[in-house]
Amino acid sequence: MKRVTLELIVGVFVMIGILCLAYLSIKLGKMELFGGNYYTITADFDSVSGLKAGASVEIAGVEVGRVDRIVLEQQTDQARVFLQIRDGIKLQSDVIAAVRTKGIIGDKFIKLKPGGSSTILAANGKIQDTESSVDLEELLSKYIHGSVD
Repeated sequence: MKRVTLELIVGVFVMIGILCLAYLSIKLGKMELFGGNYYTITADFDSVSGLKAGASVEIAGVEVGRVDRIVLEQQTDQARVFLQIRDGIKLQSDVIAAVRTKGIIGDKFIKLKPGGSSTILAANGKIQDTESSVDLEELLSKYIHGSVD
């Protein structure tokens, strides 16, 4: 009888340990199991070189969302970036989205610069003003070949 009780107690502790490990893995991996509270907006860029799905979206250095996916817009030959922004974060209709590099390693992220408009960008809205990433190879090539103005 004591052996069954001991095995039951050990089993319960093992299950609690597994659940705690799963919870920590999800939180540290920044995964969302049930979708989270986000709304989606889009932005079109001439170049998003190096930007990947899952990259952070920041305002003033604070993460407010993630890049959901990136697709090629056939009509304009631009990259359309789908951004998931946390509920509660209100963006003005004249917000500016820019592709920036984080740190020495060169991870890309989207930096949002708030505008001054009183109109709020609705869910499934589109950011009109964007700044593409700087392509250092192209810039150096222009400098070397003398076509920099």
